[in-house]
Amino acid sequence: MCYFTRIAGMGAALSFGIVDAIGLQANRKFARDPQRTAIRAQGESS
Repeated sequence: MCYFTRIAGMGAALSFGIVDAIGLQANRKFARDPQRTAIRAQGESS
């Protein structure tokens, strides 16, 4: 029973992590190039 709980918990944590990463990517919150995103943010604010 304890092993089932651990495996289920790890699966849930992994699922939440994947869903969170997909959500961040959809909202373009992943910044591969910080300068590009800083320039983009300046353009949006002005």
